Amino acid sequence: MRVLVALTRDISPSMASCELTHLARVPIDVERARAQHREYEQALTEAGCRIERLASGLDMPDSVFVEDIAIAFDELAIVTRPGAEPRRVEVPALAQALERHRPLRFIVPPGTLDGGDVLIAGRRVFVGLSTRTNADAVAQMRQMLAPHGYTVCAVTVRGCLHLKSAVTAVADDTLLVNPQWIGKDVLSGFRFVEVDPAEPMAANALRVGDLVIYPDACPRTAERLARHGSTLRLVDASEVAKAEGAVTCCSVIFEANTDHGGHGGRGGTNSRTV
Repeated sequence: MRVLVALTRDISPSMASCELTHLARVPIDVERARAQHREYEQALTEAGCRIERLASGLDMPDSVFVEDIAIAFDELAIVTRPGAEPRRVEVPALAQALERHRPLRFIVPPGTLDGGDVLIAGRRVFVGLSTRTNADAVAQMRQMLAPHGYTVCAVTVRGCLHLKSAVTAVADDTLLVNPQWIGKDVLSGFRFVEVDPAEPMAANALRVGDLVIYPDACPRTAERLARHGSTLRLVDASEVAKAEGAVTCCSVIFEANTDHGGHGGRGGTNSRTV
C-alpha cells in the first residue's frame, strides 16, 4: 500500500523574528499561525499523508519551513546547508528524522542551498541561484544525483526569495509560473499556467498526488488553476506569508518505504510531484 510521509515542524514561539529578504517586517500572530498550520496538516492528511511532526524552539524562528532543510528523492535525501546561517541549527533534527527513510547526502561548504530553490519535475531538477543558494551547491547536487539519472539545471531567480516563489509544478507536464520572476524559456518542455498579474505571490502551489494545496489569498489564480483542471484544497496561509513562506515550504513529502528494511528501495512518488 502506498504511504506518503509528510515531515512538518511546529511553529516556533519566536516566529516573529524570522529571516526576511524581500518583505517588510509586520506583526505575526503566532497562535493564528499555529491554527493555520494545523489546517495545513489536515489538508496533507486528506491528501493521503502520514504526518511526522518535529518540535521547534526559540532559537528556530523559521523552522516551520522544513522544505529549506531537505529535498527528498526516491533514492536519497539531500540535507541542505541553508543560505541564512542562523537557520543551520535546524539541520540536525531534520536529518535525524529523514535518515529513517532515506540515505542522506549533505551539502558542504562553500555550498549553500535552500530547498525552496529546488523544483523537481520528473528527472529534471531546476535549482534557483538566489541570495540563499549558490553555484557550488548546484555542482554538488549534480554529483549526488547524476548516478540516479537526474539532470540538474541552474536557473536565475529575480525579484523573489526562492525559485518556488516563481514556479511550482501542478501536473506532470504543467507549471504554475510568474513570468516576471523567471523566464519560461529556461523551463522548456512544459505547459504553463501564469499567475494573475494582480497576484504576483501566487505561483507557489503544493501538489500531492491529484490534489493541489493552495492559498486562499490568491482567488484569481485559483480560478485559472481550476479551469486548467486542478483539484484545489484551499488553505489560509496568511501568517506564514508574512515570514516569506508559502504552502510548499512547510513540509517535506515522500513515499515511505514499505519493506521495513530501513532506507533502501524506491518509491513511486516523491518531492518532484508535490
